[in-house]
Amino acid sequence: MIASEIARLFDEPQLRAEVSVVELTAALLERIEGTRGINAFITVTADRALADARRIDDARARGENPGPLGGMPIALKDNIDLAGAPATAGSDWFRTRVPDTDAEVARALRTAGAVVLGKVVLHELAYGATTVNPHFGACRNPWDLDRVPGGSSGGSGAAVAADLCLAALGTDTGGSVRIPGALNGVTGLRPSYGSVSNRGVLPISPSLDTVGPLARSAADVARVAAVIRGYDVHDPYAIDPPATAAMAPEQGARLDGVRIGIAERFFFEGLDPGVERNTRAAAAVLADLGAELREIDVADAEQAMEDCNTLIRAEALALHRERLEQDPSRFGDDVRRRLELGHLASGADVAASLDSMRRWHARMLDVFDEVDLILTPTTPDPAPRIDEVETISTTARLTRFCYPWSLAWLPAVSIPSGFDERGLPTGAQLAAAPWRDGLALRAAAAFQTVTAFHRERPPIAAA
Repeated sequence: MIASEIARLFDEPQLRAEVSVVELTAALLERIEGTRGINAFITVTADRALADARRIDDARARGENPGPLGGMPIALKDNIDLAGAPATAGSDWFRTRVPDTDAEVARALRTAGAVVLGKVVLHELAYGATTVNPHFGACRNPWDLDRVPGGSSGGSGAAVAADLCLAALGTDTGGSVRIPGALNGVTGLRPSYGSVSNRGVLPISPSLDTVGPLARSAADVARVAAVIRGYDVHDPYAIDPPATAAMAPEQGARLDGVRIGIAERFFFEGLDPGVERNTRAAAAVLADLGAELREIDVADAEQAMEDCNTLIRAEALALHRERLEQDPSRFGDDVRRRLELGHLASGADVAASLDSMRRWHARMLDVFDEVDLILTPTTPDPAPRIDEVETISTTARLTRFCYPWSLAWLPAVSIPSGFDERGLPTGAQLAAAPWRDGLALRAAAAFQTVTAFHRERPPIAAA
């Protein structure tokens, strides 16, 4: 199966049932081996993937329904447990860890008929936005191998962009699904906090962590999101959704009556020219689809960003304090320094940030009385060069427009918005009120009915 045939299957879902899952799986496993220069995968579970693919083909031959994701090839970020496969979290501390049970999201995917191809690279411990990993090698952006793929789910975004899998799971604390989505030119969803089980996923900041899918199209993101969401009584951070939760994608290619807020202050300041141009063009497209654009003022998002940063630093240190004291040299230098910054957050600082989080959540509920969605750039810049990044400062820059929505526990989807003058992809972000994931996905899908950015592929994907 050649690259153009794979691309067509990925872009045209109606064709997928006509192709042998074993044939597609084998072709993707070959592509993974042929694109090692991207360094997207830590572990490839080839034998298991082919066995699962055969079971799905056999079920189809018997006239059985293999599930809503029947035969969809998927990759997992390597902080998500898959029974019998290493779960390194990108860290030397967990290099030999092999869980004997699936994470709840992995179980849900396999039950729904997904074929798990393997585990992908992440920023060590999911604690950074570059995925320059000192233990397993730097993951590289398929659009330019000298640039980062974002993070911490960099391998997830790179694997999707290079057509190595149809979808991938990442985790998003402060943008770790949305940032790789933007920098790799694919679609990534941070679901409403508490709507997807974190059981079997190594945390970094439990008060903010989510598991979310990446794929080329919003439609495929929605398919995966529908399978992994659900209240997990055994997850202490899960939230039972209200009866009014609108998680499923709404239907319709038009957005008539949808009010979209544009926040000029903070979110449109200090942008790369290409990012700004493409985000404003995305707003115009959404308006052409019938949406009403309204200017809003959420400049206090800057304080929310700071409070989110405080909570992440404190919780990350709490999780890894003993390891840091035992042997700091086993961490990458960047992650070690970032963990040590957690010592700067006092108990009073954390208490103040928790209070601010509650106030910011209430503030956003008021904003969503006036608008239905908020459009912003996902990141201020396209992918930076690997030789120019410094984890702490680069992460602070790339997460700037993601942290505020994380702190408010909002769902947010990053969609490809175009390319800059160097041919690097950019992303626009649509945030919705809690439990209105479906509206964000509807707007993303509508945008993708009249644009083709999500179908564009880096040269390496066509090789």
